[in-house]
Amino acid sequence: MWRGLYTAATGMISELKRTDVIANNLANAANAGYKRDVAIHKEFHKMLIKRYYDFNEGSALGVSGTPLGSMSKLNTSKNDVTQIKGFSANPFYRPGIGELGLGDYIDEIAVDYQQGALESTGNTFDLAIVGDGFFAVQTPQGVRYTRNGAFFKNTQGYLQDIRGYNLLDTQGNPIRIPDNVPDSRVSITGDGIISIPGTELRLDPQTNRWVAIGDMNNHQTLAQIQFVEFGNRLATQKQGDNLYYLVNDNEGNQPAAQAVGQNIRERIMNPDFQPRPASGEILQGSLEKSNMAIVTEMVELIHNHRMYEANAKAVQTQDAMLDTSVNQIATIG
Repeated sequence: MWRGLYTAATGMISELKRTDVIANNLANAANAGYKRDVAIHKEFHKMLIKRYYDFNEGSALGVSGTPLGSMSKLNTSKNDVTQIKGFSANPFYRPGIGELGLGDYIDEIAVDYQQGALESTGNTFDLAIVGDGFFAVQTPQGVRYTRNGAFFKNTQGYLQDIRGYNLLDTQGNPIRIPDNVPDSRVSITGDGIISIPGTELRLDPQTNRWVAIGDMNNHQTLAQIQFVEFGNRLATQKQGDNLYYLVNDNEGNQPAAQAVGQNIRERIMNPDFQPRPASGEILQGSLEKSNMAIVTEMVELIHNHRMYEANAKAVQTQDAMLDTSVNQIATIG
C-alpha cells in the first residue's frame, strides 16, 4: 500500500516538471532560433513479484518439515481451476506474478535541435542558420553560443544582439562595420565572411573609427563570423536568454587542462566537446523561427494535466485505504 502511494507521487512530480518544461517552450515560442526542451523520463528499477506463500522444495516456505512429495497429497492436480494463466497451485513450482513498477523520474531535460522554419525579413543583419551551428557572442560571463541571428548595428558600428552582446569573429574580436558603409552594401556569405565595399580600411583620426577607402565598386573582406558546432550534443547546456555555454567548467570558458580534475580534463581533450567550424550555412536577411509547434505543446500540456490528475486520484485512493486500515480494521475485535 505504501509502495503504491509513493509510486503515484513520483508520477505527480514527473508531470509537474514536464509541465514546467512545456510552459517554458510556450513562453519562448516567438524567440528566433529557440530550440524546444523535451523532458525525458526514466523508470525506477522494477521489482519481480512472486507468490509469497508458495512451497519451497516441497515444504512450506519458512516451515521445517517433511516434504509433501506430490500434488495428490494436497488434494489438487494440474487440472485444478487454479492452474490457469501461469498461476499454479503446484507447491513445487514457484511462478512469478509479474513485474511491479516503482514509478518514474525526469532523467534529463534534452534539447531538440530540429531545424526551425525560416522567415525572410530583408534586414541586412538578420542571419538564419540552416543546419548545424551556433553564433558566438561576448557576454559578461564569457563567450556564449546562440542560434538567434537577430543582430543589429549599434551607434558605434558594432554588430550586437538585442541584449547588447557583441557578435564575435573567428579571432574572438567584436565585429565593427565602418562608418561610411551603408547596410545595403554589407554582404555575408554562407560561411560567415562579411564583405564591404572598398579596397582597404583606414582609421579616421578625427572620429577614431574605421572607414572603407579605395575603389568602392570592389569588395573587401572585413571579418568572418565565428560560426561553430559541436560533435557532442552534451557539449553545451542552456543558460537562458537563448544562450548556451560550454559544460567544461560550467561557465563557458575552457580552463587550463592542469587546473581541473581528471573527469573534466577528458572532456577538454575530447574534440567533440570543443567548438569547430560549423557544417551548416548562414542565410542573410532571414531568421530561423522557434522549432516548437504551439498546438502540439498545448496538446501535451492537456495530456500532462490528465496524467497528473490520474496520479492524484491514485494517491487519494491509497490514502483512503490507509485510513480504513488504521482507523477501522485495526479497531475490530
